[in-house]
Amino acid sequence: MPLSNPIFRQISRLADEQGVRAFVVGGYVRDYYLRRPSTDIDVVVVGSGIALAEALGRELKTRVSIFKTFGTAMVRAHGIEVEFVGARKESYTHDSRKPEVSPGTLEDDQRRRDFTINAMAWSLNGATFGELVDPFDGMSDLEECIIRTPCDPDVTFSDDPLRMMRAVRFAAQLGFTIEEETFDAIARNAERIRIVSRERIAVELNKIVASPVPSIGFELLEMTGLLRLIFPEMHNLKGVERRGKHAHKDNFIHTLKVLDNVARRSDDLWLRWAAILHDIGKPLTKAYDPRVGWTFHGHEVVGSKMVPAIFRQLKLPLNEHMKFVQKLVFLHLRPIILSEDLVTDSAVRRLLFEAGDDVEALMTLCEADITSGIDAKVKRYLANFELVRRKMKDLEERDRIRNFQPPITGEIIMQTYGIGPCRVIGEIKEVIKNAILDGEIPNEYGAAYALMERLAAERGLVKAEGAERAEAGTEAAEAGDTTGAGVEEPAAVGGSEAGSEAGAGDKGTKSSRG
Repeated sequence: MPLSNPIFRQISRLADEQGVRAFVVGGYVRDYYLRRPSTDIDVVVVGSGIALAEALGRELKTRVSIFKTFGTAMVRAHGIEVEFVGARKESYTHDSRKPEVSPGTLEDDQRRRDFTINAMAWSLNGATFGELVDPFDGMSDLEECIIRTPCDPDVTFSDDPLRMMRAVRFAAQLGFTIEEETFDAIARNAERIRIVSRERIAVELNKIVASPVPSIGFELLEMTGLLRLIFPEMHNLKGVERRGKHAHKDNFIHTLKVLDNVARRSDDLWLRWAAILHDIGKPLTKAYDPRVGWTFHGHEVVGSKMVPAIFRQLKLPLNEHMKFVQKLVFLHLRPIILSEDLVTDSAVRRLLFEAGDDVEALMTLCEADITSGIDAKVKRYLANFELVRRKMKDLEERDRIRNFQPPITGEIIMQTYGIGPCRVIGEIKEVIKNAILDGEIPNEYGAAYALMERLAAERGLVKAEGAERAEAGTEAAEAGDTTGAGVEEPAAVGGSEAGSEAGAGDKGTKSSRG
């Protein structure tokens, strides 16, 4: 029974008492037939939605949130949200997606909705309780998995261009097909997306990224012409250039494969964004060498530098999520290079140090980046990645490198030698850090202090009179605490892409993280 929740009978009785017609409409109805859970209920009232909401609030003894500007009211109870609105019809001006609103009938209200599958309604009044009202045959479109507008799609999308993004989003979320006339109207009206705020576009874009198979959404955005308008950097990945026998892969298609691979492994929205942006620097680094073909040297560095501007443009958060994506874009080649070459302890230590707590996300991205159609090549790379993972586990247990803080701090150096802040302190700290990462000395206070003494002597530093090992360092040595804590992420260290993509087949492993 679709209206089994007791709250529907309460609304039904109150609507009959007020002499108004009330209907559940939109997503709650759609999701019931799709067997998808939903706790957001939209009720359309042919009359005053606010008055019906207030009556329900009094009966439930709960607060009613009223938004007079929009003519809506919200009631929250028992883990669900019910939004009430009066039935209305809308008219738009060409330069705005904010409509002129006036009272209307239920069919007026259904006609203004974006798609037929979102225009179905159930009656809540006692005499017709639970009856489906479906004037635009949304049920057939639901059964045939079709996205279609209830009215002229050109009018629908011109009036509110955000509906074009919603069409793509529903196709990606539900695995539906956009009906041909509706699809063509999106392409015709794509330029209208410019009047929509970036914030609203970002909401829909993130829902596409979070969908089960996000490549569906991005393919549709590209095919309709929306992608070049809202996300030109990704649009620029598309295409293949050929010179003689040399051709590079289509980096747009490759990116979508990587994105889907990540989506199969993780629901992490920001890891999926790292997959989207991992090769974003390739168009700016593409070069042709007659001897080896096409190269994209340094695309991970360029791509990581592009991330903040892209996040700013797309109105994505400029916080730790952006920094996570930037780090993964920058580091995404590192495990791949390790898997191709002899895996040294030093290289793995540096990877652990730079990736820190994000190393598992980085490895997930890198494994997803293997998109070759040659099964033997994929199996070889995955086997090599397992070697890298085992080496990482062994070194982490032995050396405790992840997020480590070198045992010798700047304060210890200054106290020991009676000097103030200067360049030589940074030099000594860097040499000690590299010595630990390269395995030249253990990650221990005593060994690091001895190296500091030698380095200081080489630079003509003399210990301050009575200077002893800093108390904090001595305590750390005695306690065996060599890991440190809360160290700031190191500055990015440039790397270059190993080899050329030309002549190497569809290697599919050269991507960037940030």
